[in-house]
Amino acid sequence: MKFAEDHNDAQYKITAYDAQGIYINGRLFERSVLLSPMNIIDDWKPKIFTELKAEHLDSFYALKPEVIILGTGSKQTFPDAEILRRLTQEKTGFEIMDTQAACRTFNIIMAEGRNVVAGFFIS
Repeated sequence: MKFAEDHNDAQYKITAYDAQGIYINGRLFERSVLLSPMNIIDDWKPKIFTELKAEHLDSFYALKPEVIILGTGSKQTFPDAEILRRLTQEKTGFEIMDTQAACRTFNIIMAEGRNVVAGFFIS
């Protein structure tokens, strides 16, 4: 699916996504990536959702998010209790959804001018 162009000042935008991966500013990412409107971490660990640990959330919080989005791959999968506990303790809003829905939600929240930080898993 392709997105219409918007006029947000964000440096990084999701321009499309498909089964291969996420296109950020037209560049295809085929593995996990951490994204905010002004930052991209394309070597973010973990590589797959099952490798996600609570300490990986430090990368999210370093970017001072208003909202966190976790795109879990082709289907919505909830992380273990330790990760959910950390997300809840930080008192930052968060959403967990499949990656395609997470891409759409990221762009909507970003268009509102909010600092959204998203971690996307491709498969």
